[in-house]
Amino acid sequence: MLPSSADLLRWYDRHRRTLPWRALPGQGADPYRVWLSEIMLQQTTVTAVIPYFERFVDAFPDVTALARAPQDRVLALWAGLGYYARARNLHACAQVVAARGGQFPDTVEGLRELPGIGPYTAAAVAAIAFGRAVVPVDGNVERVTARLFAMTDPLPGARRAIARQAETLNGDALARSRPSDFAQALFDLGAGICTPRTPACALCPWRGACAGQRQGIAATLPRRAAKAARPIRYGAHFCMVDAAGGMLLVRRPEKGLLGGMMGLPGPLWRDTPWTKAEALAHAPKAPRLRVEWLRAGRVKHVFTHFTLLADIYAARIPAFPNSMVGEDGMVHHAGGAAVALPSLMRKCMVLARSGNVFD
Repeated sequence: MLPSSADLLRWYDRHRRTLPWRALPGQGADPYRVWLSEIMLQQTTVTAVIPYFERFVDAFPDVTALARAPQDRVLALWAGLGYYARARNLHACAQVVAARGGQFPDTVEGLRELPGIGPYTAAAVAAIAFGRAVVPVDGNVERVTARLFAMTDPLPGARRAIARQAETLNGDALARSRPSDFAQALFDLGAGICTPRTPACALCPWRGACAGQRQGIAATLPRRAAKAARPIRYGAHFCMVDAAGGMLLVRRPEKGLLGGMMGLPGPLWRDTPWTKAEALAHAPKAPRLRVEWLRAGRVKHVFTHFTLLADIYAARIPAFPNSMVGEDGMVHHAGGAAVALPSLMRKCMVLARSGNVFD
């Protein structure tokens, strides 16, 4: 037996969250704002996203403005949100939509054809912005569904089965007549009531229909298979500053982690530690330039699939030779134009500066 859509929507009409990308009751949703928020919210919390979203829409009020912006400007405003391939795909998607006259496709299938839009995002934009009767399955909806139906098989193996079950939740006429509100009600239920660790079951509009709550196991669902230990990788990065305060930055390869971002020079990360001699073989060099590199310490940075330990070396030189700054490099001066720097590189720079090498 499916839970009552009427109960959920009645609760949502009283308790819906006010979010900067969400249309007010009675207003139509803006597809651009819905799409932008969904891309930003991947792997990130609502609280973290709100200031980034507001800066983005101030700078790029519509999809055409975003499409026209230089990629470096987009990356600079994205810096700190992580998963930088999202920002590059966001820009590419905006350019495709702008070429269509600024109109997003209004179906799941059409949205799936755009860069950076996967099954969940396509369903979310289709439901919220275009009123398509589909159920977007994010982490909140996955958790609600697993508890409603007491689905005890662990993630990630159970993910497909949970998604199939979630897709049945909008089976009645009321849910299908309010697809935008129904999708957002599911999100809000998971975010505010059916929370990961301490669900507020007494306040839940679907309490009576929840098999997990009846069995006393709701808080333990969805279950997860034991995680493998996160592997460790090793890096070395070089922070070089001249007498005028300029710092050498290089652009990382377009593909891979932090792709296309500016950062401190250094070799590719690897699975074994770098000795100082090995690392210094990759330090920035120029003819007749003598550099004394001092080890400033080590930065630890956790990515989704591995932990990086990066040794940081710092040096000060009188001035940068022209030969050192090529097509993929630049000298950045504090207070100059904004540069997109990922949080890892900002951590490396803070550590380098803390060693008083540049005083």
